[in-house]
Amino acid sequence: MMLLFIGFHNPVEENFAIEISGTVVGTDDGLPLPGVNVIIKGTQKGVSTDMNGKYQITVKNQKAVLVFQYLGYVTQKIKVKSKTVINVKMAPDQVVLSEVVVTAQGISRSKKSLGYSISQPANTEYDEIIHLNFGNTESYAEINENGFKSPWKNPLSTFSIDVDAASYSNVRRFLDRDVMPPKDAVKIEELINYFDYNYEAPRGDEPFSINTEVSTAPWNKDHYLVHIGLQGEKIDLDELPPSNIVFLLDVSGSMNNPNKLPLLKKSLKLLVNELRPEDRVAIVVYAGAAGEVLASTSGADKEKILKSLNKLSAGGSTAGGAGIELAYQIAQENFIEGGNNRIVLATDGDFNVGASSDKAMEDLIEEKRKSGVFLTVLGFGMGNYQDAKLEILADKGNGNHAYIDNLLEAKKVLVTEFGGTMYTIAKDVKIQVEFNPAQVDGYRLIGYENRLLAAEDFNDDTKDAGELGSGHTLTALYEVIPKGANSGFKPVDELKYQQSETKIAMNTTDLMTVKLRYKNPEEDKSLYLDRVITANELSSSQSEDFMWSASVAAFGMKLRGSDYAKLDYAEIIQMAKSAKGADINGYRAELIQLIEKAELIDESGD
Repeated sequence: MMLLFIGFHNPVEENFAIEISGTVVGTDDGLPLPGVNVIIKGTQKGVSTDMNGKYQITVKNQKAVLVFQYLGYVTQKIKVKSKTVINVKMAPDQVVLSEVVVTAQGISRSKKSLGYSISQPANTEYDEIIHLNFGNTESYAEINENGFKSPWKNPLSTFSIDVDAASYSNVRRFLDRDVMPPKDAVKIEELINYFDYNYEAPRGDEPFSINTEVSTAPWNKDHYLVHIGLQGEKIDLDELPPSNIVFLLDVSGSMNNPNKLPLLKKSLKLLVNELRPEDRVAIVVYAGAAGEVLASTSGADKEKILKSLNKLSAGGSTAGGAGIELAYQIAQENFIEGGNNRIVLATDGDFNVGASSDKAMEDLIEEKRKSGVFLTVLGFGMGNYQDAKLEILADKGNGNHAYIDNLLEAKKVLVTEFGGTMYTIAKDVKIQVEFNPAQVDGYRLIGYENRLLAAEDFNDDTKDAGELGSGHTLTALYEVIPKGANSGFKPVDELKYQQSETKIAMNTTDLMTVKLRYKNPEEDKSLYLDRVITANELSSSQSEDFMWSASVAAFGMKLRGSDYAKLDYAEIIQMAKSAKGADINGYRAELIQLIEKAELIDESGD
């Protein structure tokens, strides 16, 4: 026994470094857990798992014990022994851990049948989570934040509306996993427009109302905040026109994750349950090739539709262009005059075969939208989510874009907001605001950076813009520097060849004029509306809607690390709590929790 004891403490073995690697996933959903602390027991040494739940750590000997700690999950302690690959499943706290997967290093084999290459240890229980080992290839378009402009040099601010809310659920996905979202994943206007607001209903023949409010900016007492809200007409579901819908579903290998194809199928089942007998659905899938798996079928035959969804499985590369071509062809073959003709594309955005570039896909969709078929884009998954590509598809296809991170979000988008998601009441909606230099020294539009238009585009009916759905609300905020305010904003020098400020006859009562152009869904000529906002509308009190939108904007600026983020987390939380209101669905309460979580993550330095 003495010899064994001495051999066990061989100094050479004590100092022999062993490299350990692995993946950590949750038992509740099978998804990777980023930010898990992996610590060598009895030391201060440790690492954290990356976005894909992966980690790599070096231990001194085979006696080492690895401790896996994650907030809200049961801590696990694993002895290294002779293993160099340790994969772990962690159970939520207060839930019995049924199994901890610990796999030893084995002979690797390449698995290419799903359109990607991945290394798998032999003779392990790893097959059920093989799809989790993707590299992080998520992509987001760069956002250059709007700065202040002078109304003397830039009197017009023009942009396309954006009622999409994909950025909010995507940001939530990061924060729910204790990770700060990438800066460019945060689109402030989409955070603001995730929520409903208590705007006046439209009157007369207009499909929406214009609501405005002016008060002091919560983050700068010397500035104004101007709140502009549109309220779309809400059409009762029974009165909606019949639908001709084509589900265009990505079943490529990249969709082989629990939060991709399985979640996609569950989500669309919710939508199918909303269909009426007069509505019709066809299903097109694409992977290595595109094909129709369900011909256009009445909404009365739900069992047939659901059976087709249940049969879907993932595999192959991604023939996105071919799938889109086929989906539009089927939509046109079943076109309903005066009806809702729409393609619902569900994907992680991985278009890598066929029309692969953003520009090629943009050109294709721009051509296809002339058919009168609208496009709804649903994004799924993590690690491979192509936000920029999906946004282009939705924008150019006269449609909307949502990110589905869980089944509750699917219910919000496809059931609670069914009309807004699936039925367009106004298309190519543009806003142009003209600022009065007699009252305004500077202004900046908060968000909408990738929706900006040239001033000339406002009156050009050939220029594409955003769509407004039944019951949708749209909110835009401007931070305004009033005339003579104490501000660090320094506009450009006076122009040499244009009239000076003193030579211009100035209206001294108007603050700004809000102008809108929109088209009815089946028409190509725009209609015009406008609304004047006067300096007299400045109020010392603020509505709940005003304060809520301001708190969301402040949170978005904080997440982006904006130069204009002047409030700390505690101030944002207090402002949001004061404006939460009735919150029937609990969406506002959820945001407050996300702000609190972001504060903890930010302060921990993660």
